[in-house]
Amino acid sequence: MAVYLDHAATTPMLPAAIIAYTEAMGIVGNPASIHSQGQNAKRMLEEAREAVAASVGCEPIEVVFTGSGTESINLAIKGLYWARAPRPRILAPGGEHHATLDTVEWLGQHDGAAVEWLPVDELGRIDLAALEASIEADPGSVALVTLLAANNEVGTLQPVSEVAAIAARHGIPVHVDAVSAYGHVPLDFAALGRSGVSALSVSAHKIGGPVGIAALVLSRSVTVVPLIHGGGQQRQVRSGTQDVAAAVSFAVAASAATHDLAAENERLAALRGRLVDGVSAAVPDAVLNGDPSPTGRLPGNAHFTFPGCEGDSLLFLLDAAGICVSTGSACQAGIPEPSHVLRAMGRSEALARGALRITLGRTTTDADVDAFLAALPAAYAQAARAGLADRAPGR
Repeated sequence: MAVYLDHAATTPMLPAAIIAYTEAMGIVGNPASIHSQGQNAKRMLEEAREAVAASVGCEPIEVVFTGSGTESINLAIKGLYWARAPRPRILAPGGEHHATLDTVEWLGQHDGAAVEWLPVDELGRIDLAALEASIEADPGSVALVTLLAANNEVGTLQPVSEVAAIAARHGIPVHVDAVSAYGHVPLDFAALGRSGVSALSVSAHKIGGPVGIAALVLSRSVTVVPLIHGGGQQRQVRSGTQDVAAAVSFAVAASAATHDLAAENERLAALRGRLVDGVSAAVPDAVLNGDPSPTGRLPGNAHFTFPGCEGDSLLFLLDAAGICVSTGSACQAGIPEPSHVLRAMGRSEALARGALRITLGRTTTDADVDAFLAALPAAYAQAARAGLADRAPGR
């Protein structure tokens, strides 16, 4: 059986979430119907909304269920941008997830948005002084600021409250992509809202829930233009019949992911520490990316670059040895390009091609870490030989 170390891409569904999902799928009734079965479905849906709200510290009415984290991000960014027209500027740090990158670039190409990519430091953290300077140059023209809570590739946590406070001084809404952070760091939307955060995106399949349901946490005081028009089932923000079974399963996963968060983070951080030490011993040239401090990164993320190697080569060799890892976001898997995150952090193109992301989760054990460390030396040696051959004269 393969050792699975790609929990940032998706993590196995919790057994309790699977049971809740399958049981709820047997319930008949549209939650928008007024008869008894419809109202029973509505009760289940709203109880699920309450549980998801509790997991992120918001009011239930602020939870808008969507079909994916990508949809939540699109709804937040496009919806805020359109609602604040004709302000053209969108500010975001370099190295954002492609759900954000491609959304704002689309707005730039098709809707006149002026996209400004703000610099990040060598750890992948936003330059707050650059953000403040960009806003103060013309605050009235900024539609919104959007940023990750934690980088999905290198795991670095962003100073979300500080970013929001800067934007709030000028009345600028902030959207936070918390898909990677959800279930790994505490999220308190009420507190973030007091700092100036208007919207926050999370997804169920990152925390042991099903694929196909996510949420946009949207402050009740914020107006967005919807992407989807129809029955207006959720605050006129997102139309469409709501998936009760998926919401119930999402709620189970949300409750499980947050009730023992500190203990699980401590366990994952210890496993990650062993993994990082083992990689450094096995491959001294390997470079650890992101914030090395445990307080500045996701506890289960270990991201390395291996000079002289292609990340894809390492991935395939490790996969052949029964170890599942990634080179970065699953959304970009199979695309032979250097990591745009590492490039934003100032890494060379050659080094950015040698990336490997190892992410741990609730099912990860000491034996899984040991198996990875046992398989790495041979895979690295073979990938390094292939890299030398590719760089040989005449190739």
